[in-house]
Amino acid sequence: MAAWSSRKLLKEVLLRRVSSNPPLPRFRCFSTSAPESAPKISHHSKKGRLLTGATIGIVIAGGAYVSTVDEATFCGWLFSATKLVNPFFALLDAEFAHTLAVSAAARGWVPREKRVDPPIIGLEVWGRKFSNPVGLAAGFDKNAEAVDGLLGMGFGFVEVGSVTPVPQDGNPKPRIFRLRQEGAIINRCGFNSQGIVAVAKRLGAQHGKRKLDETSSSSRTSNNDVKHGGKAGPGILGVNLGKNKTSEDAAADYVQGVHTLSQYADYLVINVSSPNTPGLRMLQGRKQLKDLVKKIQAARDEMQWGDEGPPPLLVKIAPDLSKDDLEDIAAVAVALNLDGLIISNTTISRPDTVSSNPLASEAGGLSGKPLFDLSTNILKQMYMLTRGKIPLIGCGGISSGEDAYKKIRSGATLVQLYTAFAYGGPALIPQIKAELAECLERDGFKSILEAVGADCR
Repeated sequence: MAAWSSRKLLKEVLLRRVSSNPPLPRFRCFSTSAPESAPKISHHSKKGRLLTGATIGIVIAGGAYVSTVDEATFCGWLFSATKLVNPFFALLDAEFAHTLAVSAAARGWVPREKRVDPPIIGLEVWGRKFSNPVGLAAGFDKNAEAVDGLLGMGFGFVEVGSVTPVPQDGNPKPRIFRLRQEGAIINRCGFNSQGIVAVAKRLGAQHGKRKLDETSSSSRTSNNDVKHGGKAGPGILGVNLGKNKTSEDAAADYVQGVHTLSQYADYLVINVSSPNTPGLRMLQGRKQLKDLVKKIQAARDEMQWGDEGPPPLLVKIAPDLSKDDLEDIAAVAVALNLDGLIISNTTISRPDTVSSNPLASEAGGLSGKPLFDLSTNILKQMYMLTRGKIPLIGCGGISSGEDAYKKIRSGATLVQLYTAFAYGGPALIPQIKAELAECLERDGFKSILEAVGADCR
């Protein structure tokens, strides 16, 4: 049964890929050669897909033992097994590996963490209770296909998107390039999205199912227990909004996203910092950002909300900003009572650590380890400019609990990762959380909030 399920998943993904994008790229996703006249898969790529299918099948088949061992122990075994499975994804075309990973998570074919997070890393932000501050950044689950599976891996929150009003394919392929030795990725996807209607249907169905499960469940959480989570059930769900490439009215695009998707979101993000949509980063200017945020806040606030109120509104900014740019953004954020900032998106710069890599010349945004110092420095500056009044999400280059801890000490209340997850797989999440708890205890902090901005005081 497990082998059949694995073959079925691979077949579905391959058929979808061939039908929507006839020329399949060769094994090295960064190839600049002209596409073949007919779809072909290299020998190495075939082997990689067979190995991946087989290893996924082995992991799934292991579920037969769940009735004979403690569930938390079994899930621990699965997380350990992903350390063996994940390297095989490096044999695949980068975008195909991503599609396969999202499909597996959407079907629940991933390890689910059963161990409870240490209380020291739990916190409350915007009236939402986070079991831990480690989130998955936007870009992985662009179309809200795998929210439950990803939260089940142990993320404290998951951010889907970027979602555009109208479906669009994004930039031509290849558009994702692995810099393995540097632990980095360059992408120029360009907001490839199924659009807000498709995402709204998916989130609405998920939301309805969760509500039904909650009302029909006989095992309710007692009033004495601390219940973490939000509209996504056990975790917090963020929705990242983008604009269409050909749209002339950016504000209208974001407002449409708010009207359609905010009812399913625990927080909303205005993405004005992707380097892969022409003109988008110009919206980070003082006047442009102020006008944009005011229109989106008005659209959100005019909607009817229950006791929990409207979802918090955040802005995601770039790391390639001058001091004056940062001062302008901070001034707008404080003046308009913005609920938070995400710092940061990918960088168009190429730090010395990657400059010698042949792929460094590829256009697009760089993420991963080489971004850590740049994004953390911007984070620290923004924390001081806003005087710690606005919750910040630190994103960029996190690959360990120590990295997450440095972001928190630099002003982040929450943290996000993506590239390290692509390389390290599900096993990385419990590892980061355990290391983060150790860092806090080592330095005498009793909670995450006590450590926020410790290096800025």
